[in-house]
Amino acid sequence: MLGRIFTVGGYTLLSRVTGFARDIMLAAILGAGPLADAFFVALRLPNHFRAIFAEGAFNAAFVPAYAHVHGERGEAAAKLFGDRIFTLLFVSQVVLLILALVFMPQAMSILAPGFTDDPAQRHLAIELTRITFPYLLLITLVTLYGGMLNVMHRFASAAAAPIFLNLSMMATLALAAFFPTAGHAAAWGVLISGFLQYALLAGDAKVHGILPKFTSLKLDENVRGFFRALGPATLGSMGTQVALFADTIIATFLAAGALSALYYADRLNQLPIGVIGIAIGTVLLPEMSRRITAGDDEGAIASQRRAFDFTLLFSVPFVAAFLVVPDVIMRAMFARGAFSKADAVAAGATLAAYAVGLIPFVLIRSAVATFYARKDTATPVKAALTGVAVNVGLKLALVGSLAQIGLALATAVGAWVNLLLVLLFATRRGFFVFDRAFLVSLAKFATAGAVLAAALWLTSRWAATALAGMTSLRDETALGILIVVGVIVYGSSVLLLFGKRWLTALIRG
Repeated sequence: MLGRIFTVGGYTLLSRVTGFARDIMLAAILGAGPLADAFFVALRLPNHFRAIFAEGAFNAAFVPAYAHVHGERGEAAAKLFGDRIFTLLFVSQVVLLILALVFMPQAMSILAPGFTDDPAQRHLAIELTRITFPYLLLITLVTLYGGMLNVMHRFASAAAAPIFLNLSMMATLALAAFFPTAGHAAAWGVLISGFLQYALLAGDAKVHGILPKFTSLKLDENVRGFFRALGPATLGSMGTQVALFADTIIATFLAAGALSALYYADRLNQLPIGVIGIAIGTVLLPEMSRRITAGDDEGAIASQRRAFDFTLLFSVPFVAAFLVVPDVIMRAMFARGAFSKADAVAAGATLAAYAVGLIPFVLIRSAVATFYARKDTATPVKAALTGVAVNVGLKLALVGSLAQIGLALATAVGAWVNLLLVLLFATRRGFFVFDRAFLVSLAKFATAGAVLAAALWLTSRWAATALAGMTSLRDETALGILIVVGVIVYGSSVLLLFGKRWLTALIRG
């Protein structure tokens, strides 16, 4: 499992690195004003639907079902199941795309009502979203092919596909002078990347003989079982996305730049979520599904516990850094061109608020895997919807005094509610155990994080004085020093608290 985690994590890390290069270009060219806000609405809308229907609900329902059919009935039955799901998925996405393109003005009135007072910005957001929305159809098929390949323990192409999004957007941004606006250039980059990602995954699926084809729409028992799991999974995925939709809707009423601050803060917050949380969760789900299908419940629980340890080991440093030195990080990453230091301050404060919930953000995918692997997509919905209710309620309470920072903080609190409820439900069902070893491990991670946070705080104060005379690259140099200090301090803390034997056992598993 570890090798597959590093495969997914490695490609995801490369995706995030190229994503930062893309975001640096976006910040420098679009800045954080009305044009940027219009583009980020156009980017968020198809991504929200993708997260609900593709990567979220679809993966949760499809991967265990496909693994079960493949393991119990063989390749031919799995191929037929894949063909039928592909046909249903394609037809439904085409219908959604047509409706979205036709009724985009009405949808924009609901999803970005704050733009109504600015007809030019509203028109631009509608125009850009019509360019980006077909990306949803392509990326949904990419998710289908990726899920099928994951069951076969082939993770590389699905993990590498998002790199095309970054490269494509960078290419079109570099040619922004040939488009009506830089926002149009970025939007076309999103759509082009969808075709590139589709070509990569379709090619890989074809090489391995699992590329789906159109077939009759027959609702056999396997397909009905998939839909029984898909319904609750969609509700669960909608929970998180409803909260993010609320962010988009509310932020359109805030001062110009609020949406951009949320975007750039979320991009950094997504680094550990994608590289660690999603990578480990992606590998864990088919692993647990395979073990549970074979009757190895203890092995499934052991795999999940290892996944938790890996996730915490690599996530704690990000929590410490995002809470203690978010301003340095934002200035070093994005404060250039049209993105001012004031914009970086706003985005940094938003990042710190997101960081409050980073641990549940990265753990939740591994936590719900124990239910999804057992084809129980209903139980996580209870936790997700409760978290959303808390989340949205706090957004309305905090946005007036904290603006977009309040939105991010509410998201963090909702994430904690979601995770704790999932773990409570799993413990009651005997799917997870809060034993002494796990609690001691949590205490050690918390201690290592506290030591790292103190070291980063002291180093940042020293760097502010020591580097005050630098006229260029001051923030970049400070960030480099903080990274070196952080690696040394955190690595030493983990070795002292856990010991080499624990690390060796974790790696060898």
